[in-house]
Amino acid sequence: MEKALSSLMTNITYYSTDSEIEETNTSGGGPETVIVPVLFGLIFFLGMVGNTLVLVVLGRLRPVGRPSRSATNIFILNLSIADFSFLLFCVPFQATIYSLPEWVFGAFFCKWVHYLAMTTMLVSIFTLVAMSVDRYIAVVHAKRSLCIRSKRNATMGVAAIWVLSLLFAIPVAQHQSLVSGHYQAPNSSFCWEQWAGNSTAKQIYKVTILIVGYLLPLMLITCCYAKVLYHLHKKVKNISRTSVRSKRKTAQTVLLVVAVFLISWLPHHIITMWVEFGRFPLNNFSFTFRIISHCLAYGNSCINPIIYAFLSENFRKACRQVFACKLLLQPAPKEKLVRIRMENFSTTHSTINA
Repeated sequence: MEKALSSLMTNITYYSTDSEIEETNTSGGGPETVIVPVLFGLIFFLGMVGNTLVLVVLGRLRPVGRPSRSATNIFILNLSIADFSFLLFCVPFQATIYSLPEWVFGAFFCKWVHYLAMTTMLVSIFTLVAMSVDRYIAVVHAKRSLCIRSKRNATMGVAAIWVLSLLFAIPVAQHQSLVSGHYQAPNSSFCWEQWAGNSTAKQIYKVTILIVGYLLPLMLITCCYAKVLYHLHKKVKNISRTSVRSKRKTAQTVLLVVAVFLISWLPHHIITMWVEFGRFPLNNFSFTFRIISHCLAYGNSCINPIIYAFLSENFRKACRQVFACKLLLQPAPKEKLVRIRMENFSTTHSTINA
């Protein structure tokens, strides 16, 4: 365990400092050197498969009567690219930190892996916000949604998301560096975040990421979906059983979306704030807590394809269209339906009997 604690000096939460290094246990690592990479490997595999399937389906999709790149599909495509990249830049490198006593990938990867990890994390989060706003406009302002929710506006929104994320992550690239020659480990190299003794600037940056990358997105996502639920509850006057079930399903999906985002990133930001404004201990409890925070953050990129794609009626139809999976995915019943363009907050149509 001590070996893992000493090597856990750099990760996606960027909370390690050179004063936190523990004496390296040269006698060998504990079971975590095997368990953690296996656990991360499972998350990595599931996330890659899920997001790759979404990319393949959307890439080959040619809907009948609808543009192949609707505003909704553009956001889902961007979310899958961001989640795919986040897993790619985080999980393999983070797994080695738990397994190896030092950083072995050199100075270039020390800087750019962490920069790209922060960038793709923010892109994923900002895209979730954009999708919630997109759902709000589609449902609450349906009459004006056709001109607002255009492919051009969606593409511009995605471009703005990437530009903002790249800019917000610049301090990571500036201050992440390869350090060697520490007095407790003179022959080892570590990838550390160094701010040249300017702790105030570092704290301001961490709080900014907390607000921009968690609190504000959580508030916007919650408000948008709350407005959607209120609109459906007050405006849709239909007492059929199908209508009630549809509203209930929509409410459950909303709660799932908010809860997943809240839980996935909360430990990450708790640790970050704890380190910056307190003294984060290096013990077995904190070690386990950090593993949990990593798993939840990575797990968010695995769950997103399920929530925003695989639970979607339209996406299941697209899978049938692309892969012709008629045995696994039964076609929807041919009833006369009035459809509310909920699109499962991405592509699902919530249905209500006429």
